[in-house]
Amino acid sequence: MNRKNAILGAAIGSLFALHSLGLAQAADDAGAKEKCYGVAKAGKNDCAANGHSCAGQAKSDGNGKEWVHLPKGACEKIVGGSTQPKA
Repeated sequence: MNRKNAILGAAIGSLFALHSLGLAQAADDAGAKEKCYGVAKAGKNDCAANGHSCAGQAKSDGNGKEWVHLPKGACEKIVGGSTQPKA
């Protein structure tokens, strides 16, 4: 009976460890992104802008008010990309 309890305890401990690792990774991923304006293709934006309320509703390519999430620092490397909305 002790062996079964030890195996069960190890399995449950492993699940908790994996869950904690997943939460830490999610927190890292969330902090490592930024909004990049002016680079979204029509229908490929990540969130609301220009009078619509949902992702995927950009009407034109490269609109300066539409944005996508990119890894931090990547936006400044893209021609036309900006971390601030454009007029």
